[in-house]
Amino acid sequence: MMGWVMREAAYYEKLDNGSVRCTLCPHGCVLRQGSTGVCRARKNVDGRLFSLNYGHAASIALDPIEKKPLYHFHPGSLILSAGTFGCNLKCRWCQNWLIAHGDENTASDEKGGDSGTGDGNSRAWNHRGIRTYELTPEGLAGLAEEYADRGNIGVAYTYNEPTVWYEFIMDTARLVKDKGLVNVLVTNGFISEEPLEELLPYIDAMNIDVKAFTEDFYTRYCKGSLDHVRRTVERAAQSCHTEVTTLVIPGLNDSPEEIGELARWLASVDRNIVLHLSRFFPNYDMRHIPPTPIRTLEALKNSALEHLEHVYLGNV
Repeated sequence: MMGWVMREAAYYEKLDNGSVRCTLCPHGCVLRQGSTGVCRARKNVDGRLFSLNYGHAASIALDPIEKKPLYHFHPGSLILSAGTFGCNLKCRWCQNWLIAHGDENTASDEKGGDSGTGDGNSRAWNHRGIRTYELTPEGLAGLAEEYADRGNIGVAYTYNEPTVWYEFIMDTARLVKDKGLVNVLVTNGFISEEPLEELLPYIDAMNIDVKAFTEDFYTRYCKGSLDHVRRTVERAAQSCHTEVTTLVIPGLNDSPEEIGELARWLASVDRNIVLHLSRFFPNYDMRHIPPTPIRTLEALKNSALEHLEHVYLGNV
C-alpha cells in the first residue's frame, strides 16, 4: 500500500518566514505554514509546497470520447477517464462541486471497494465526503494499455480540474505516450504559462471551458480571469487538437452579441476550432436559475456559425 502520498509541488517559490508562493496557476497563492491554496489540493508543509492529491483518484471510468466532449478527435472511440479532487476556480453552478471543492482530510482510512479499475483491493480515503482511491501513474497507464483491445485510445484527465493534479498528470502522461496512446485534458484553462508549456508536448487533445466572454463574468461568478484562459486556448490550438465548451446560463452569458464575440475570437485563432454550446441546469449555488431554453441555444448556434465551421449543442 502506498499510504497517504504527498508529492512536492513542481511550481512554487519559497518566501520569508516559511511561507511559499504557488506558481502553478494565475492565483499565485501565498501560503503560510499549514495553509492550503484556493484549489484545496496544495499545502504548505514546513515551508515546502506539496500536492495533496498525487496518487489519489476520485473517479475513473471508460467513456466515449464524445463525452469529454471531443467530437472531432478519434470519434467513436473510448477513453479511460480519471479525476481527483480540487479546482482553482469557484464556478457557482459547478456540476462536480463535491470533488471540485472538497478538502483533503485523512480522518478516515478504510478499506475501499472496487475503484473502477478492477483490482478491488485498493485502499480508500474519505476527503470530507469524497472517496478517493490510490492510483499510481504506472497503474493508470497500464490500465489504459489493458483496455486498448476494448477500443480505448488513452487517458483523459477530467471530472475535476486536472491542472491541480499537475505532478501526477506529468508522470502519467509520459508513460501513456511511451505506450503509443493519447493524453486528453478537459480543463478550465486557468494555468500559468510555464507549467502549460511543460505539459503541452504530452497532450494530444484538449477541451477547454470558456465560461463566458467577459472579464466581469469570470471575476463575479468564477473567481478567475478570462485573459489567462484566452491565452491557454490560443497556445493549445498551436500544439494539439483543441475544442471549446461554453455552458450557456440564462441571463448571464446568453446574449447573441457575447456568443458572437466568442465565436469571432475563436475563428481568429482557427476557424475549425469546434465550439460546444452546452445547456445549463440548476446546480450548486445557482439552483434559482432555470434550464437554458433550447430555442436560445439554437439561436446562439446560428450566431456562432457565422464565424466557425463547427458548432454543436450539448445536453439538449
